[in-house]
Amino acid sequence: MNIDQTRAIEAQNMFAVYTKIHQPMVIVRGEGAYVWDAEGNRYLDLTSGGRAVTALGHCPPPVVKAICDQAARLIHMSNDFYTEPQMELARLLGEICVCKRVFFCNSGAEANEAAIKLARKHSRINHGPGKTEIVTMLGSFHGRTMATLAATGQSKYHADFEPLVPGFKHVEFNNVAALNAAVDDRTCAVMLEPVLGESGVYPATKEFMTACRKACDRHGALLILDEVQTGLGRTGKLFAYQHYDVTPDAITLAKALGSGMPIGAMLATDAAARAFAPGDHASSFGGGALAAAAALAGVRAILDGGVVENARQVGEHFLAGLMKLREKHPVITQARGLGMMAAADLAEPIAGAVRAACLRRKVLIQQVGDSMLRFIPALILTAAQAEGGLAVLDEALHEATSHGN
Repeated sequence: MNIDQTRAIEAQNMFAVYTKIHQPMVIVRGEGAYVWDAEGNRYLDLTSGGRAVTALGHCPPPVVKAICDQAARLIHMSNDFYTEPQMELARLLGEICVCKRVFFCNSGAEANEAAIKLARKHSRINHGPGKTEIVTMLGSFHGRTMATLAATGQSKYHADFEPLVPGFKHVEFNNVAALNAAVDDRTCAVMLEPVLGESGVYPATKEFMTACRKACDRHGALLILDEVQTGLGRTGKLFAYQHYDVTPDAITLAKALGSGMPIGAMLATDAAARAFAPGDHASSFGGGALAAAAALAGVRAILDGGVVENARQVGEHFLAGLMKLREKHPVITQARGLGMMAAADLAEPIAGAVRAACLRRKVLIQQVGDSMLRFIPALILTAAQAEGGLAVLDEALHEATSHGN
C-alpha cells in the first residue's frame, strides 16, 4: 500500500485527528532502532515509534517470542479470572518499584485516571468530603480523557472541550513558592511528571521534587508521579523518582511497559492502595494475558540486558553531541536532556524544516511547535547510531538555516 492509497483511505474513512502529524510514508517493518517503509527505505528512528513507546527498539526478540507463545495459548480472559502473565508481571513490578500494589489498564491516560480516582477516594476516607483538588503543573501532559485533559496544564489542549472536569489547579513547574501557595487543606494530591516530556524535556529540580513531597506530607495529600514517559529506564535510571531521593505515593506507567503493546499501570504504596475497595475501579482489557506477557518479557529485558545503563551512557553522548551542534549552529539556543530524552530550542521557527530535512536523509525526529526539536530514541540506541543521527541533524540544520540565502 503506497502513500497515495493510504491518504485516500484516510480522507474517506478516518477521523482527521492525525492529518497534520502524519508522516509521508507507510511503515511496514521495524527492527531495533530502524523502521522500513513500503518503498523499502530504511529510517533511523529517534522517536521510539513516535511517542517514546518502543523502548527496546522495534520488535525486540524476547517480546516477539512472548507474544507469539502467549497468543497460541491464551489471548484474553477478563479480570474475573486470574492469568499467569498478569500475576507474574504484578509480582515483578512490585519487586522493582517503591510502590508495591498495581492496577493494570491499557494506556497512560487510563493509568492517570486511576491515580486521580485513587487520590479522591483516599482523601474522602481519611479526611472527609471537600478535600478534592489536585495540583498539577503548567506545561504538563497527562492524557486526553476528560479528567486527564483537565489535569494537563496546557490551555491549547483545553480549547473546544470545556467545561473541563473541575478540581484541578495548575502551577508553574519548578517554582517552589507557587507550589506552596497552591497546596492547601483542599488538596488531595500533587501530580507531576518528573520530566515534562511532551512540552519539551524539562527535568524537575531536586528542590522542587522535595518541596512537592513536603507539601503533600503537610496537607495529607498524595504525591503522584506520572512516569508514563520516564518510567522503566528512559532517564538513565529505572524510574525517574530515583534521581530525587523522593518516595511517591503512586506512580503511573505505560509506553515502555508494553514494548509496543497497549498496557498501562498505576502503582501505589500499601497505605494509598488501601483506599480502593472491590468495585471502585476496573478494566475489561487491563493486564490481559497477551499484553501482560509482552510487558513481562520487556521489563525482564530492560532489567537484565544493561538497557538502563546504555540509556544513561548513550543519552549523555547524544546530549554532548547536541551541545557541540549548538556551538556550530547559533540557531540552537539551548540543548537539554536526561538519559534518552533530549530537546533543542531554536531561535527561529524552523523546526518543521529541520524535521523534513532529517526525514529526507532517513532519520526520524520530533518537533514541538515551530521552534523546538525533541529526541526520544530507543534505550538500545548505540553510540554509533547516535553519531549517525547527529551527523544528519547537522546537515539538516545547515540546510534549514541556509535556505534562501
